[in-house]
Amino acid sequence: MDNNTTRITVVDALRGFALVSIMLLHNAEMFEAHAEHVSLPQWMVGLDRVIWDALMFLFGGKSYAIFALLFGLTFYIQSYNQEKAGKDFRWRFVWRLLLLLGFGLINTLFYRGEILVLYALLGVLLIPFKKLDNKTIFKVALVLLMQPIFLTKLVLAFQNPSLEPAIPSFMPFYEESNPFLTSDSMFQLMKSNITNGRIASLLWFWEYGRIEQTLGLFLLGFLAGRKRIFYNTSDNIKFWGKTLVVSAILFIPLFLLESNTGVLSDSKNINAAFSSILRLWSNLAFMLVLVSGFTLLFYTKKTQPILNKLTPIGKMSLTNYILQSIVGAFIFYGFGLGIYRFVGATYSLLIGIALAFAMGIFSKYWMTRHKRGIFEDIWHKLTWIGTEKRNR
Repeated sequence: MDNNTTRITVVDALRGFALVSIMLLHNAEMFEAHAEHVSLPQWMVGLDRVIWDALMFLFGGKSYAIFALLFGLTFYIQSYNQEKAGKDFRWRFVWRLLLLLGFGLINTLFYRGEILVLYALLGVLLIPFKKLDNKTIFKVALVLLMQPIFLTKLVLAFQNPSLEPAIPSFMPFYEESNPFLTSDSMFQLMKSNITNGRIASLLWFWEYGRIEQTLGLFLLGFLAGRKRIFYNTSDNIKFWGKTLVVSAILFIPLFLLESNTGVLSDSKNINAAFSSILRLWSNLAFMLVLVSGFTLLFYTKKTQPILNKLTPIGKMSLTNYILQSIVGAFIFYGFGLGIYRFVGATYSLLIGIALAFAMGIFSKYWMTRHKRGIFEDIWHKLTWIGTEKRNR
């Protein structure tokens, strides 16, 4: 297998891994249709808590970070391919993002916490960086990932330690939209999701630092494409090995501090600011552990065939991402089966595992008969509409 083929395959497999982990998280939280289950035995309630904590530790804030990294990588690949053909991809990319925004709004109708709208809005900011040198892009990415807004809030918290942490501005919008998750009207759910739910989600992204983090990861992904670090070379193997060690070492103290911010200060305001920053940094470090570990395992002959089973899922990630929202909404929400009333995180995770296997089987079946996924094919054809060679 040549380097170019390996690179594409490992990226697709990694994207598939991220998508499966997102599906497990979404199912465990019942697509945000939380409910108190007084009928469940106490041991099940305890097990639900353990399951939820474990999933959040492994994938919370990490899976979408992998998606963001690969989004920037894809932008580089598409731009590079068009440059080789002597074409300017910038305006076509803007059109492509508008199409992605449309897919995101469709997805929002079923799941208010979806990420495609954010990617479509932030993706435009990648264009000015296309002509910049690697050092400049890396410095900007580093500044964004350091969370300058949260650092500013931390400084202000030190100046006003007696203040109570501010109430998040997204809470009223979530409270307005929550009842519709369990109502029996699909139309009212969609109306709520596209209005209050969409606003709540975007505000949550902003107030939890996901805007800066996502754009920073876009830029790192773009650099990863330029540096070709997903090629199967000895130098890249060493790079991923070093990344695994360094990110693991950084993660441990960051996670311990995040879990024990009370030792840093007696002020709730200061601790809240510290916790927000440390959570983002520790998630970023663990995300790098997952990416580097996955890549190294993919380059290992014994484990590559196993991880390669995720490749079809990754190749049609847009289709699978939207379908999981539609299926999940039907299973858990009030207009469908309303399973949220009867299960906790444990049973919901089992449902997610079953759906992940079904997604893998469907993806393998579809990709053996088609070049692209369902929505990927629509996206591709509309992206290159008006051109003679759409297959680029």
